[in-house]
Amino acid sequence: MNPTRGSKPPSEKIIQKSQRIYALLLEQFGLPQWRDPLPPIDELVSTILSQNTNDRNRDMAFDRLVTKYANWEAVRDADENEIVEAIRSAGLANQKGPRIQNILRGITQLRGSLEIDFLREKTSEEAHTWLVGFKGIGPKTAAIVMQFSLGIPAFPVDTHVYRVTGRTGLRPEKMSVEKTHAWMEKIYRPDQYGPAHLNFIRHGRKICHARTPVCEECPINKLCDYFSIQIVNKESAI
Repeated sequence: MNPTRGSKPPSEKIIQKSQRIYALLLEQFGLPQWRDPLPPIDELVSTILSQNTNDRNRDMAFDRLVTKYANWEAVRDADENEIVEAIRSAGLANQKGPRIQNILRGITQLRGSLEIDFLREKTSEEAHTWLVGFKGIGPKTAAIVMQFSLGIPAFPVDTHVYRVTGRTGLRPEKMSVEKTHAWMEKIYRPDQYGPAHLNFIRHGRKICHARTPVCEECPINKLCDYFSIQIVNKESAI
């Protein structure tokens, strides 16, 4: 993927810290498994549906599409209003419906058919660049499709990953979400991308909440910059 321009490479201390956190989250949550792998186009549509909603709503919308339409060509060519109504449960349907159809049309125009399996033969950089070339496919969506469907190592960064890595100090405090994708690929090994991504999400959902993190129950609090600051502040207030 694109290098993190303008930022120093991660230090050995950060890499060591990342490995300790990786091991502790594995101990806490186990080795996570992605759902049954979907074909690349299916994964792409599913990931777009997942934007700004939960897994249940995403799956309901996805199931509506695959039940109502025989294939993705039919989804591509359907009336826009029908698609919007079919995916209503995913939220932002008025945006996601046209987005999905436009991407499917763009792929067809470039490839002559609805398939992106050819990306398996590309480098990570090439696959990433091709995917984000479509309006509506950002770095996270591209990384999910690459990592979990195409078998191309990539580290997806969502809100949970971004929050946890910021609080723990695994990434520079002011690093953007976009640059964090490439940064995480530098501090973890390719075989760790998937498990680390999924366990950061679990940790963010169960313990490291956005507003009220349960720091006392956190298995990595001794490695967390945010927790250390809270302790200092409490001691200062005494």
